Amino acid sequence: MDDDQVRELVESKLATIPDFPEPGVLFRDLSPVFADGPAFHALAEALTAPFAGRFDDLAGVEARGFLLAGAASALCGAGVLPVRKAGKLPRAVIREEYALEYGTAALEVHERELAPGSRVLIVDDVLATGGTVGATARLIERAGWRVAGISVAIELNALGARTALGDRYEIHSVLQY
Repeated sequence: MDDDQVRELVESKLATIPDFPEPGVLFRDLSPVFADGPAFHALAEALTAPFAGRFDDLAGVEARGFLLAGAASALCGAGVLPVRKAGKLPRAVIREEYALEYGTAALEVHERELAPGSRVLIVDDVLATGGTVGATARLIERAGWRVAGISVAIELNALGARTALGDRYEIHSVLQY
């Protein structure tokens, strides 16, 4: 399936909900894509295809990134690194805090989960301001691994993630709004 066909299929399944979670927000819900086998398969393939041969493992960002990275890993045979919200992992962790609109949050990974120098492709559902993905990239680098790229299902262009992340990482998005 070529890129245009994948975008068309995924977009046909995507649910768009106005005024959620607050008035003025147009929420793009991937749940119907996950529920449709062919669309989910096509999306998972599309997330890794531009980076083929350039990554060893996938980092799935909690929570929908887990679904996407898991599906993509099953297709390409790569391992999955779960990037969790703080306090969810039982062994020794590396933690990265990042700013939210009102306050801070933190992400964690298990120490030494991957081989030193592993090339890690970050996979998530939505790229908006770049805060979560940026924190994930810093976390991966602090752990001694290399960011192979960032791949997302949906990018919200108006929120400026590419500007915030700079030219440091190759970014691929299946859909852009």
